[in-house]
Amino acid sequence: MAEIKTERLDGYRRLIDIARDLASTLDLDVLLSRIVFAAAEISGAEAASILLYEEATQQLYFQNATNLDASTQRGIVVPLEGSIAGWIIKNRQSVRVTDAHDDPRFFSNVEKTTGFTTKSMLGIPLVTKNKIVGVLEALNKHKGKFTDADESMLLVLGAQAAVAIENARLFQQSDLISEFVHELRTPLSSLSTATYLLLRPEMSQEQRDQIINNIHSETIRLNALASSFLDLARLESGRVQFHKSSFSIADLIYECKDVMASKAIEDNIQIRVESPERLPLLEADRDKIKQVLLNLLSNSIKYNRPNGTVMLRAEETEKDIIIYIQDTGLGIPEESLPFLFQKFFRVREHESRVAGTGLGLSICKQIIHGHGGRIEVKSKLGVGTVFMVYLPRSSKTQPRTEDMVDHSKQNKKKQ
Repeated sequence: MAEIKTERLDGYRRLIDIARDLASTLDLDVLLSRIVFAAAEISGAEAASILLYEEATQQLYFQNATNLDASTQRGIVVPLEGSIAGWIIKNRQSVRVTDAHDDPRFFSNVEKTTGFTTKSMLGIPLVTKNKIVGVLEALNKHKGKFTDADESMLLVLGAQAAVAIENARLFQQSDLISEFVHELRTPLSSLSTATYLLLRPEMSQEQRDQIINNIHSETIRLNALASSFLDLARLESGRVQFHKSSFSIADLIYECKDVMASKAIEDNIQIRVESPERLPLLEADRDKIKQVLLNLLSNSIKYNRPNGTVMLRAEETEKDIIIYIQDTGLGIPEESLPFLFQKFFRVREHESRVAGTGLGLSICKQIIHGHGGRIEVKSKLGVGTVFMVYLPRSSKTQPRTEDMVDHSKQNKKKQ
């Protein structure tokens, strides 16, 4: 009995240390990682995971786990009906399960996706200020079954975790909002001046038409800024989930080329594609990767020179599939390269030439990092720029089917 009391006292002392640790960061990804490792430690479990709940969409999704890489976690959505975590969200009660496979609420798709077998489970709701934030789960007790003491300890950790998660989210949102408001000031000031001038009786019709055109252009830019900002805010807060499938990256490259063909013709830019016919399939969110490629391809066209060229190329290494987007454009000054992926950053030399929000590359970086990859850039003034997108290879390395290969050859003949 004395030994049990000593263990419990040591556990609560450890919780105090963990509470200090959680309070020391406002980085959501770091915070969630600390929470799951602490949960596994104090409950004596093989693994632990955290699922966050999005009240607006009523969606529950994996956000961090001790046994999964980040890109795998963000691809898993768990239904509220037909899952233990969903039951915890709806009932706001803890659950202890000795054998998960014997529980009718168990959602087996997670095992199929991750390859991790769940035996025993202890799950608790994350609640703060009567708001349900998510679920914290400890999986596979090392010795025996999860106990009342384990549940009590995890509930204490969960209460601290819920507050820390909300604080990190609020800080993140306020930081983003302040940047967004700062970016809004200049265009709003321009619109205010333009509308004031339109009210002046001495303005000619030609001047009025010019001002109206300026207002129209600026409102389009503001709309794009707002849409991009919302995309980025959702990505940074972890609320965007990646819906993965296996697909041919070569086919996607040709598809992106076709989408941008009319814009390229309009600007007298030639788009060329080089891709091996037997590239392995990529396992990723196809729509999100397409968004990245279209953004980079659009930039390569916009910042190119008349009669210039854009080259799209893919290759594989032992670990990655690499996509190159190379142009013969203006190039980027060396001093600007370190800031290129920062929010709202625009190259000063290009601002007057091409309109933009300064958020596209930040969004690209978030999407690629969310897939466990990276994006790099090389550039030389007057020569051009190349973006390199590195994506982890799929475990499914079978080559493209024959009809895909034929499609690739047909596209090459069109060039």
